[in-house]
Amino acid sequence: MKLLRFGPKGHEKPGLLDADGVIRDLSAHLDDLAGSHLNRESLTRLSELDPSRLPEVPADTRLGPCVGRVGKFICIGLNYSDHAAETGAQVPPEPVVFNKWTSAICGPNDDVIIPRDSSSTDWEVELGVVIGKEARYVSEAEAMEHVAGYCVVNDVSEREFQLHRSGTWDKGKGCDTFGPLGPWLVTPDEIADPHGLDLWLEVDGQRYQNGNTRTMVYRVPFLISYLSRFMSLQPGDVISTGTPPGVGMGQQPPTYLKPGQRMRLGIEGLGEQQQDVVAEPDR
Repeated sequence: MKLLRFGPKGHEKPGLLDADGVIRDLSAHLDDLAGSHLNRESLTRLSELDPSRLPEVPADTRLGPCVGRVGKFICIGLNYSDHAAETGAQVPPEPVVFNKWTSAICGPNDDVIIPRDSSSTDWEVELGVVIGKEARYVSEAEAMEHVAGYCVVNDVSEREFQLHRSGTWDKGKGCDTFGPLGPWLVTPDEIADPHGLDLWLEVDGQRYQNGNTRTMVYRVPFLISYLSRFMSLQPGDVISTGTPPGVGMGQQPPTYLKPGQRMRLGIEGLGEQQQDVVAEPDR
């Protein structure tokens, strides 16, 4: 299934995309695509519904982030060896873990706002993994039982804030609108292997990133098992698994986002996002 959320910001409703690409309203069956509705039993019940009997949603309706009420937005840094090389970093001996604040989450086609004092706002297409079942000290062999589905993430990053303002990476990763999620939450039955997906990103029609998840250093089962040693993973948590090469800071010379530009990005089987880049408005 391709599950989604639609409607105005803060008032999204749950939905699904039918086989003809029509959005169908699921709000008679659940209040939101979040938390307790992401376990395998709930997803199985949704899969048994007849989409043709669900109300249609107009095609031009805004799509919200594909998961609601996210508790933790956990990211993995330098998880593609070729991306580490382009940034001048070594592949880490263990995963680099950082957070994006949940206030960064926005819809897949919402505007991305360049924050005040930014000089180096960058892009990163990433595979997102959404947790559907609590994971605490799980093994790699059991890890995939805890996955509700996959989605596209744009890990928008302000590099000066991240790397040159002291402290952790988090301050450059969690600005408002720096976490577009969606368009869909795609259930595991539709993704035979999350480690064989093409992913790409363009700015103003120029292709910068063109990779495949097969080049991940640390794969999804390992990441879930690893993270579950340090925290319990809850239904609705999102793990963003790292980006392939082609980010702005890796260009010669480095190239960063400016107001008026448009990003377009996608992952095989998981859909596409498109964001206009705008400046933070004056008070």
